[in-house]
Amino acid sequence: MDPVIGWYQPEQEGPARQLWSRIAEARVQVPMDNNNGNTTTKAPEFISLDTSCGEDRSPVSHHPPRKKLDNRASTFNLNLEHAHLIGKHGGCPWRQLRTKYDRGVIGLHQEIEDFHKYISPTPEEREVRNALVSKMRKLIKELWPAAKLQVFGSFRTGLYLPTSDIDLVVIGKWNVHNCERLPLRTLEQAIYQHNLAEPGSVKVLDKASVPIVKFTDRLSEIRVDVSFNMSNGVKSAELIKKFKLRYPVLYSLVLVLKQFLLQRDLNEVFTGGISSYSLILMTISFLQLHPRQSALTPGANLGILLIEFLELYGKKFNYMKTAIRVSEGGSYISKEEVQKNMKDGYRPSLLCIEDPLNITNDIGRSSHGALYVKQAFEYAYIVLTQAVNPLNSYLYDPNKVSILGRIIRVTDSVIDYRRWVKQNFPVPKNSELLLNGSGSSDGEIEEEPDTSPESSAPGSDSDSSSSRGDSGVNGHSDPNHHPWPNTHYRRAGRGGTPANHKHRRYSDNGTPGVQNGRGGMHQRQGRGGGNGHGGRGRTFSSRKRRKSREIDPLTVCDTQFM
Repeated sequence: MDPVIGWYQPEQEGPARQLWSRIAEARVQVPMDNNNGNTTTKAPEFISLDTSCGEDRSPVSHHPPRKKLDNRASTFNLNLEHAHLIGKHGGCPWRQLRTKYDRGVIGLHQEIEDFHKYISPTPEEREVRNALVSKMRKLIKELWPAAKLQVFGSFRTGLYLPTSDIDLVVIGKWNVHNCERLPLRTLEQAIYQHNLAEPGSVKVLDKASVPIVKFTDRLSEIRVDVSFNMSNGVKSAELIKKFKLRYPVLYSLVLVLKQFLLQRDLNEVFTGGISSYSLILMTISFLQLHPRQSALTPGANLGILLIEFLELYGKKFNYMKTAIRVSEGGSYISKEEVQKNMKDGYRPSLLCIEDPLNITNDIGRSSHGALYVKQAFEYAYIVLTQAVNPLNSYLYDPNKVSILGRIIRVTDSVIDYRRWVKQNFPVPKNSELLLNGSGSSDGEIEEEPDTSPESSAPGSDSDSSSSRGDSGVNGHSDPNHHPWPNTHYRRAGRGGTPANHKHRRYSDNGTPGVQNGRGGMHQRQGRGGGNGHGGRGRTFSSRKRRKSREIDPLTVCDTQFM
């Protein structure tokens, strides 16, 4: 069994499995990597009779080296590292949210819901990321007063995991086509001078197709990628947020799939996988072309959708001839048609995804390990279909062995890190109330909210940063200064919940209703304010008037989907 893709299931344990595993390891000599990155080869269980040849006959590993040493979520070689990786917490912490699970796909749906609730960002995790973005914004203002720092990627869309990095882009007067003019080294020196990064974590990738500066934050251990003048990333994030509004099930599916690829080190192109943007577009295409419209409603069975996604991209999709298009309602097109729009000298890649913002660009052009991702999807499809098969309902008891845990595990390192963040970066009560009720979106902190339609809440440094005595970029925050002024969440405006349930949204505690300004499902609703309080109460009893209300996708809070 490939130590990257899977591990032995409980029903496979026994004397026969142990015997054949020893025979296979003795014959193949698979290198066993430990967590420190040191490679040790298991000794053979037989003595070779051929002693005439003294050459080393150790075979090369059957998969390319792709393990990232800084990936807390990696489950590489779980069969042999079980006690070290998940021995403390068991690997399925989301099962603590429910006492009993149903059998079959209903139980899988319930586990995906609980996994969504567990893995979604906590107020402390959002606050520490916002504080880090604020520090970087101050640093950029010190270096280049005319430049602007914007957030894109998963933190802006809200589709991020606890260990995901933060993608930042500096918009300034630089020629992006001339790498020598980009101040990569200047930013590197400034990060060191302000003591923002962990020692030795700053890396300048000036030879990459998109030059970036990478570092790990010293206080929170969050990885940050900073690029220059790449405005398409911000536009892509806004596009994904609109798709989140259109497809309520997108959030849960993407979180499960991102965790699935992350723990196998298949979530980045340079480790042999696919990018997060490619995965999201694949999920959007899957939902756009789904034959059952009922599968797109908020009450759809997430277990069935997950299995159908894995079946599509693990067994049925033709990677050789077919390309994915999400614009214009979504469709499958031939690669010959895609190549007509591409520049001379370029050809569609194996995983060909047309860029919805630029039809000449192939999003999956660097995903050389797409077939390895396909193999992982196929493995997960086989495992889940066996676990939810009604004929095997008595063999696979979801209350004894997790169904979702057969393909996804959360390592002890991730669980301990989240607890460390919760303890060391507490959120003030007033900030927590605003996070839950003001309608602020992750990663959308702007210094000038009145002039930026994309902003939702100007952030401030967290108390944990200022209490450490940092100066300059880590300066003290003003206790009298409210992090979200009243003028701003008046601007966040008319959230609410429409009566037609098509865009039904929920607050952090899972109850429908109280949201930005207008209280949605409640009969008495306030105007202005963050939670429907204050202002003049109104009653929306007319169905016609309710249908006329619209939602601005740029002011709806990302936490409504959690």
